[in-house]
Amino acid sequence: MKYDVVVIGSGFGGLACAHLLSRSGRKVLVLEAHWQPGGCLQSYQRKGHIFDTGLHYIGGLREGEALHNIFHQLGLLRLPWHQLDTDGADRITIDGETFCLAQGFDHFVEILSSQFSNQRDALKCYVDMLQGPDPDPSVNAWQWLNKNFSNPLLIDVLSGSCLKTELRRDSLPLLAFAHSQKSYIQSSWRLKGDSSLIVRTLVDDIRHMGGEVICRAEVKELIEEDGKIVAALCSNDERYEGTLFISDIHPTQTFDLIKESKVVKNIFRTRLSMLENTYGMYTYSLVLKPQSLPYFNHNKFVYKGGTVWDENTNKVMLSCRVPEDGSEYATLLDLLTPCDTNPMDLAETVVPGLSEMVSEQYVSTPHTWQHFTHTPNGSAYGIRKDCRQPLLTMLSPRTPISNLLLTGQNVMLHGLEGVAMTAQQTTNIILNSK
Repeated sequence: MKYDVVVIGSGFGGLACAHLLSRSGRKVLVLEAHWQPGGCLQSYQRKGHIFDTGLHYIGGLREGEALHNIFHQLGLLRLPWHQLDTDGADRITIDGETFCLAQGFDHFVEILSSQFSNQRDALKCYVDMLQGPDPDPSVNAWQWLNKNFSNPLLIDVLSGSCLKTELRRDSLPLLAFAHSQKSYIQSSWRLKGDSSLIVRTLVDDIRHMGGEVICRAEVKELIEEDGKIVAALCSNDERYEGTLFISDIHPTQTFDLIKESKVVKNIFRTRLSMLENTYGMYTYSLVLKPQSLPYFNHNKFVYKGGTVWDENTNKVMLSCRVPEDGSEYATLLDLLTPCDTNPMDLAETVVPGLSEMVSEQYVSTPHTWQHFTHTPNGSAYGIRKDCRQPLLTMLSPRTPISNLLLTGQNVMLHGLEGVAMTAQQTTNIILNSK
C-alpha cells in the first residue's frame, strides 16, 4: 500500500501532524521505533504506579489562549485538565525567599509589584512584550531583560520557571524565552492522570479516521528516487511507500537515513551536524508514603548559591501529580534538575522532611532519554536556538527534498506550545499545496 503521508516518529509533533492530516482525509501512517508511541509524552509503570517522562504542566488552554485552538482540533480539550493556583502557579524560591508567578497578565504584574514596587512599569512593559508580536529571533533575552529591568533579583524571578528551557546569556533568543513564559502566564494546567492519556487520545483518533500507527518499526533508511523520498525501510523488514514524508526525529538523524541523494548536499549535512543540542534532564520520580505530603497545586522552583542564569547554580523543580482519587495528599512527586547531583537536600528547603516521606524512588538521566527516545545526548529541548545565528538554528519545516518535511521541537521552538505551532505549520504546507 502507498500512503499519502508517512510520519517518522510518534512524539507529540508527529502525532499532531498525523491527526490533522487524517482529519483532512489523507491516508496517514506513523512509524515508531519504540514499543509504545508518545516520545517525550511516554509514561512508564513501576509496581502499579504510572510515571510521566516529559510532561508536567502546560499553559494557555482557555479560549483565545495559545493552545486552545490546536488542542480543540486535536480533541485534547476533553481530557481532565486541572488548573493550578491562579495566585502562583509557579513559585520561585531563590536563596530561601519565595516569589509567586500568577496567572493572568494583569494579576501577574500586581502580585510581583507587591514585592518589587519600583519595577511596576518594567513589569507592564514585560507583559506587553509577551502579548505583542513575536520578538525578532536575533534579539538576546538576557540583554533585553537587563535593559528593561534594573533589579537583578527580579530578572532571576522572571526567569525562575525556566527549567522548561535552557538559559544561556550569550545565545538564548528573546523569542524562545517569551514562548516559554507567555502561555503559562495566560493559564497553567496539569493533567489529572498521566501523559499517556494524550498519546492514547491522539492514536485512537488517528486510527478511527483511517490512519495507522505501527510500533517497533524503526526506520533504517529513506529511499530517494529522482530527487524525492519514495519509501521507508524499517527494522521489521517492511517497506512503506508514500507520497509525502514527515520526520519527527532529530534533523541530523533524519538525513543520516538518506544514504544516497542527488538533492542533499554535503555542506547541508555538515551544517546540521555542527548544530549544538540543549542539555538533558535528571528526573527523580518519588512515590510518597500515604498521607505524608499534602498536595500542592503549584510548581516549586528552587535555586541556591548563584543566579538563575548560571549553569552551576544548584536548582530543582518540584511537580506533584494531581490526586486522581480526590485525596488531599500527594502520591507521586517529581524532582527535575539539569544537575547530575541528587537534588533532595535542595528540595527539602521547601518541603522539610521530604526524604522521610519517600517509599520508592526511580531515576531517569539524559542517557535514559537517549535510549528510549533516540534523542542525541538525551537533549531535553532539542537543537539549541541561538540569537546570533537564528537562520541556522531555527529551522524551517521544509527541506532540500520537496516531499520531505520536518516537525518537532528541533525545528522552530521547543515545548508543547512550540511543537504544536510547528506541527500546524508543517501540516499547512501540505494542506495548502496544490
